Amino acid sequence: MNGYVERILKARVYDVVDETPLEAAPRLSERLGNRVFIKREDLHSVFSFKVRGAYNKIASLTPAEAAAGVIAASAGNHAQGVALAARRIGIRAVIVMPTTTPEIKVDAVRALGAEIVLTGDTFDAANVEAVRLQREHGLTLIPPYDDPDVIAGQGTIGMEILRQHRGPIDAIFVPVGGGGLIAGIAAYVKALEPTTRIVGVEPDDAACLAAAMKAQRRVRLDRVGIFADGVAVRQVGEEPWRIAQHHVDEVITTGTDEICAAIKDVFEDNRSLPEPAGALAIAGLKRFVAERRVRGQTLVAIESGANMGFDRLRHVAERAEVGEAREALLAVTIPERAGSFLCFCEVLGALPITEFNYRYSDADAAHLFVGVGLRGGGAERETLVRTIRAGGYPVVDLTDDEMAKVHVRFMVGGRVRGLGHERLHSFEFPERPGALLSFLRQLSGRWSITLFHYRNHGAAFGRVLAGIQVAEGDRGGFDEALETIGYAHRDESNNPAYALFLGEAP
Repeated sequence: MNGYVERILKARVYDVVDETPLEAAPRLSERLGNRVFIKREDLHSVFSFKVRGAYNKIASLTPAEAAAGVIAASAGNHAQGVALAARRIGIRAVIVMPTTTPEIKVDAVRALGAEIVLTGDTFDAANVEAVRLQREHGLTLIPPYDDPDVIAGQGTIGMEILRQHRGPIDAIFVPVGGGGLIAGIAAYVKALEPTTRIVGVEPDDAACLAAAMKAQRRVRLDRVGIFADGVAVRQVGEEPWRIAQHHVDEVITTGTDEICAAIKDVFEDNRSLPEPAGALAIAGLKRFVAERRVRGQTLVAIESGANMGFDRLRHVAERAEVGEAREALLAVTIPERAGSFLCFCEVLGALPITEFNYRYSDADAAHLFVGVGLRGGGAERETLVRTIRAGGYPVVDLTDDEMAKVHVRFMVGGRVRGLGHERLHSFEFPERPGALLSFLRQLSGRWSITLFHYRNHGAAFGRVLAGIQVAEGDRGGFDEALETIGYAHRDESNNPAYALFLGEAP
């Protein structure tokens, strides 16, 4: 690692960025019983740490490589970093982006003077096109993470942390996508302060480094979640993996709700609004404290970026209370008679109802989708469920049910009679013109759509729930059609929320 320490010390990132502050998080520190500090990488002019590695790589090019111009594939922060670095040095930059990239990100890259090429629905497709253009035009490819100069640029964050905090640091929490950031920080910190733990944090639906650590080799995930799109990478980079397997102490995974809660935590402490990947390290820090029950330690989390579209805030706000264990989402069955709602509320006592969804279903029983505010976290939720059952009410805890939180809570009252052979699937539709049309054409004339609910959260993919009538003997043909469409999907037909609120009525 001595070679990386020298590279980091000589990195030319300060030609284009200023040192970012390491700020105390007093509210979070008090609540967690530890000294929490946040490294504000959201304060760069492009609102992300990615400019460090991009500039250091471009600044290291030979005159001939620079004169040829540079190219990169990216849907966001790396694209802006490369575009800004190229403009600062005065060379041509071509950025290949998926067609699903939100317009706000495309405009931001274009404003920095880069040429934009839109192609494909995914980063993988954009990357293939970038490699083709690089070979065809002799451009220099700037990788987002799998390169020593990029890693060294990101490693300057670790150098700054040790310089800014003179005392011992127990652990540094780092968001992980392809691994360039954690590799650079680990290379520097472990060389100077080997007792400081380096903890990677990944979304539980995009945990490529965790998978590699478990298998002791790089693993390519079949698919990744899209909420924390800044770290939605299927395989950790080769060079980051070489460093990480020796110098990263552990990897923690977190869910969407925990990330949303962390965004709220950061906002309450410093009034910044990190993107989901930007708040990932804070979510991991909180889980670490809860699981290890550590107290009085000095903990640092990287706030890695703040490129979040305004339209995503609604989704974050919806999920933050659940992620902080301040709200339980329950399906409760009560008798369909006068006074039943009052009796149920009396069982809840002083706990506030945050959401209540109900529509008449039959003369005997009513199914309620209820949100209940909590003060005591997960233990209180378990006690609440037991209390409701003791009161004589059947209850299903939906707090951790993704389909229920994204779709069902907005669709209560959709049960019908006489609906046979319905299959329920959740999909991720690419946010591009024609996505729905392609889907419908594959189904046309063979299967009837019985239910459809779409929500977009400002990401490259929209969340869709669809009910489709499929006869028992036609399951194979239906599955083949879904594979032909190519959209990520999941069979939700056995989901308890579907049975209670959307499935065929008795």
